[in-house]
Amino acid sequence: MYEPIRTKSVHRMADDAPDRIPHRSREEELDIQLAGHLAALLAVTDELGAAAAAERIAQQVARLRGAPPARHAGLTGADPVTLHRRAHALAGRALVVAASRADTAAAILAAERMDAHAAALDELRPVGAL
Repeated sequence: MYEPIRTKSVHRMADDAPDRIPHRSREEELDIQLAGHLAALLAVTDELGAAAAAERIAQQVARLRGAPPARHAGLTGADPVTLHRRAHALAGRALVVAASRADTAAAILAAERMDAHAAALDELRPVGAL
């Protein structure tokens, strides 16, 4: 009834060659995420002019990526309140990812940056403002 297939199929299934598709582990994905959040935090920290904090963040980014990070070259001209809010949010994201991957050094740094930016926001807000 049917003639057997004599030639190799030109079609391939996705599972045929699992070694040909690069896959990352969960840890590698979290490293990439954490480095990204910290690099964004570094850009805002550089713009705020917090050199000591920026160096600590840059060290963590370099540790995660294996190379020193690119530093923020331009200024956005945003007001300090906006920059501190952005930095606080980025530090919070970094803290979540650092906790997820059990990276104590990055988690401590992110928590310290959150506290620093929250304190700066308290100082910058006028009395009685929300």
